Amino acid sequence: MLRLLLAIFLTAAALAAKGPVYVVLWFDTEDYIEPAADDAALRIATDLEKAGVRATFKVVGEKARVLESRGRRDVIRALAQHDIGYHSNFHSMQPTPALYLRSMGWLDGAAEFERRERPGVDDIKRIFGLTPSCYGQPGSSWGPQSYRALLRLGIPVYLDEGEQVGVDEQPFWLGGMLHVFRMGRYLIRPALNNESLLPQTFEKFDRAAEALEARGGGVISTYFHPTEFVTSAFWDLNFAKGANPERSEWKKPPRRTAEESERCYRILLRYVEHAKARASVRFVTARDFPMLYESAAGRVKDRAVIARHMAERQTFLATEDGALSAAEMLQALLGMEPATVEGPVARGESTYRAGTIARPAFERAKADVAGTIRVNRRLPADVWIGSEKLSIADFAATLAADDGASAAVTLRKGNLEMEKYVSTDAKGTFSWPIHPEGFSAPQLLELARLQAWTLKPARLK
Repeated sequence: MLRLLLAIFLTAAALAAKGPVYVVLWFDTEDYIEPAADDAALRIATDLEKAGVRATFKVVGEKARVLESRGRRDVIRALAQHDIGYHSNFHSMQPTPALYLRSMGWLDGAAEFERRERPGVDDIKRIFGLTPSCYGQPGSSWGPQSYRALLRLGIPVYLDEGEQVGVDEQPFWLGGMLHVFRMGRYLIRPALNNESLLPQTFEKFDRAAEALEARGGGVISTYFHPTEFVTSAFWDLNFAKGANPERSEWKKPPRRTAEESERCYRILLRYVEHAKARASVRFVTARDFPMLYESAAGRVKDRAVIARHMAERQTFLATEDGALSAAEMLQALLGMEPATVEGPVARGESTYRAGTIARPAFERAKADVAGTIRVNRRLPADVWIGSEKLSIADFAATLAADDGASAAVTLRKGNLEMEKYVSTDAKGTFSWPIHPEGFSAPQLLELARLQAWTLKPARLK
């Protein structure tokens, strides 16, 4: 009996030690050409509500306006029972975000994104009665300037999938936004065209859930498009390869048969029921994430650890006490309370050639950088030492290695290790049938590398 009780106790303790697995189920609700996609969204929202699961419907601005003009208050009400995100104003109509952002910098790109996207956000608010919880780019038409604009629009979460940037296939902070992006093996998508593959999907889900349980918890991301359930090709092929036909020339996508659609709905519900059956699984929405994860503001406990880390490499630091971005650690080394700031808007270059910097000059530079950060809420690209300058990376490494007392400060070169989390594939990461053929956007990846000063893994509460 004693052995039995001990076994029960150990089993219960092992189960209790398993971390929570949060499944975010999201639907890019975008097809404003085929009316049957309206009914698909209604069916999905209703079926999931009956199953006791809340999803996130990322709605395109034009889709919301079309639902309104068609009098589909039933669809609007059904979706509003779930969570509502934002999926761009016009989705695939040219120019898509990456096209117009590619030639722009950080500040003018953010202003242009806001100019184009604010009307869509405003219509989502008006039609659904709430601010969208999240944003995700159309296709692979991603641009980091969107972060600054989205925060101004009151949208704190970036929920989508792409290859541009990611950390350990789990949520992360970048540019002040909480990202669920580049989820790798934790992105699970059942194949709607082949129900016989569901057992393999279930196995993949279970392996992912077990891995997350063992590491203390995490997120599995699953997405669909309502239009997939009723059409056999995407509606936006009208805009393929950069095309932008007039509305009168738009063609509806081919329809699925009723039997095929029922198979799709059945696959979705079977997947949901399989996930629900696992004790550690909780379905969550994008609106839940800011409450599940610690805030973007890091906590500094050991300046010496930060200094050693930043002297060797500029990247985030994850410890038992939490995670700190390189930008937060730089602020701490400057004697500032770490705050959420932006990365530099350009890549700085050192012109200072001497091996040391006189103490008074270095102290003035420190004060200048701290003042710049406080006023602009952004890291400078360069740091002035008299008439010469250091890149922010070289300055950070030098500051971290400084003993604070010697008459001269030894110059150190920066090591921007954080940039390895940003893709170098300027063509493949933007591959999407809607982009012009051969589209490439190295400028956008470069901006992301600059913002990687703000990158760090997100930590569950």
